[in-house]
Amino acid sequence: MTDMAAQTTASSEPLPRTKTDWMPLALVPALALLALPFIGSGSTWVTLTVAGLAMGMMIFLMASGLTLVFGLMDIINFGHGVFISLGAYATLIVVGPLAGWGQADSVWLNLGLLFLCILVAMTVTGIVGAVFERVIVRPVYGSHLKQILVTMGGLIVAEQAIHAIWGASPIPLQLPQTLRGAFVIGDIVMERYRVVAVCIGLVVFIGMQLLLNRTRIGLLIRAGVENPEMVEALGYRIRQLFVSVFVAGSALAGLGGVMWAFYRQTLTAGMGMEVMVLVFIVIIIGGLGSVGGCFVGSILVALVANYVGFIEPKLALISNILVMALVLIWRPQGLFPVARR
Repeated sequence: MTDMAAQTTASSEPLPRTKTDWMPLALVPALALLALPFIGSGSTWVTLTVAGLAMGMMIFLMASGLTLVFGLMDIINFGHGVFISLGAYATLIVVGPLAGWGQADSVWLNLGLLFLCILVAMTVTGIVGAVFERVIVRPVYGSHLKQILVTMGGLIVAEQAIHAIWGASPIPLQLPQTLRGAFVIGDIVMERYRVVAVCIGLVVFIGMQLLLNRTRIGLLIRAGVENPEMVEALGYRIRQLFVSVFVAGSALAGLGGVMWAFYRQTLTAGMGMEVMVLVFIVIIIGGLGSVGGCFVGSILVALVANYVGFIEPKLALISNILVMALVLIWRPQGLFPVARR
């Protein structure tokens, strides 16, 4: 039993730190400074940077749930996109009855509407995620190929369910009144909603880091990944812990769906799948299962897309692929690899 535990721990052993571990953290500020002379105007550079940070935060919110589930449960969930779409559509449950809050010229009512949408979306996607894990994912634990196939099947079924409930036509969604427009400081323009997105993204990232690294629940989850038999022997139900991780990942996807819905201002059943390629790109760049890597990768991809789109628009469509290729050539396991698998 001791040998088996040692082997399990060794297989999940964190990769040794090197003297270059600080280099991925320097990529974002280095990229921003490198882009400045090509853009020319300081005010334009600030505007593009803030917009890129906001887009990066929205990507992180949509990708964080998937990287959490993969990193802690080793589950490849190709149905993650439907939780993004479902979170977006869940805003209609709140926006319909409380339409007056969104039209009011009160920042508190508008923010209250946004946070109620987030709360309802996270609740709905969390409940659906629990059912999804029990019915679809649990029978295929340990088999990545089967996970890909059954989660894709679950995605198709869920998208058709969205069509059946809300219809197949796109549904417009307006931003709350005080979140429209922009803050103008001299020649610098910062959209209000993007600033809110940056704040929410930072809060979620800090909360996830504190939960996983500073709490008893986080310790149990990480211990369960390395040695589930030992955690079970101590009297904890590792299965319930892992189900809670899947539910949390689904709820985070719902949160990302709300932010993405208000950014696009149009709801479609396939809106989650439209960003899944981008989600997988940032997860691969950051390192499979790394929350911190997902955060840095999201910001990196969004900033590159903004800067390249301004300097050379024709290259913007392939900028994400180029970033991923360059990162993998430099660090094949991603910016922040968490374990040997």
